[in-house]
Amino acid sequence: MRMASEQRIAASRQRVWEALNDPEVLRSSIPGCNSLDKVSDERFDATVEVKVGPIGARFKGTVSLTNLDPPNQYTLILEGNGGIAGSVKGSADVRLTEDSGGTMITYVVDAQVGGRMAQLGGPIIDATAKQLAGKFFSRFGENVAPSAAPAAAAKAPSVAAGTGAAPAIRPAAAPRPGGGFPLVWMLSSVIVALAGFMVGRSEGAATSDWAGLAVGMLVVVVAAAAFEYGRRAATPVVTLDNELLRRLIDEARK
Repeated sequence: MRMASEQRIAASRQRVWEALNDPEVLRSSIPGCNSLDKVSDERFDATVEVKVGPIGARFKGTVSLTNLDPPNQYTLILEGNGGIAGSVKGSADVRLTEDSGGTMITYVVDAQVGGRMAQLGGPIIDATAKQLAGKFFSRFGENVAPSAAPAAAAKAPSVAAGTGAAPAIRPAAAPRPGGGFPLVWMLSSVIVALAGFMVGRSEGAATSDWAGLAVGMLVVVVAAAAFEYGRRAATPVVTLDNELLRRLIDEARK
């Protein structure tokens, strides 16, 4: 199997080189990686679970670094054994170049797969390798590239502290219960209605009950109408007639 590709990482070449030699970064970036221990500066021991088509296996192996030229390039020597599922041996030439403030990683992989996995055929193995490489570089880029969130958060206080700071936005006052009709008016309405009802009963006639209640309700309606008129009168009302509309259009054209 041979695979060649490249991937851009939004970080400096030195930062990418250090991350490619950091066990913690690699462990969180490699799909299915259970463990990755740095034995020396040129060797890692790894345990990775991989599924190729219908076959899944846990590979135990080593990764050795040769042809070291920091922070420009190196060669990875891969050896892994997955038991009856198969084995993997190969190498990967990795090169780092600067690219408009970021780093371009170019790699060429040569690998041999043996055992049951080799029986699946080249297309399945190639597709799986490309998928795993895509997941690795996606996670690696997230782990290495600096986050934009702290920079955005740091700009927020500077706006308020500057001389041209925008005025603070005050929250709108919550509307009063009852759509603006004061509670005192509701209580007054009930009291007036009861007073009218009692006046009617004091006359001693059955029909006076309804007459007293009608008087009380009339007082309530008049009071409510007066309150609504006063509330609306406090709000300025602008009538847009033809003369005013023509004057506004003439001023807009000047």
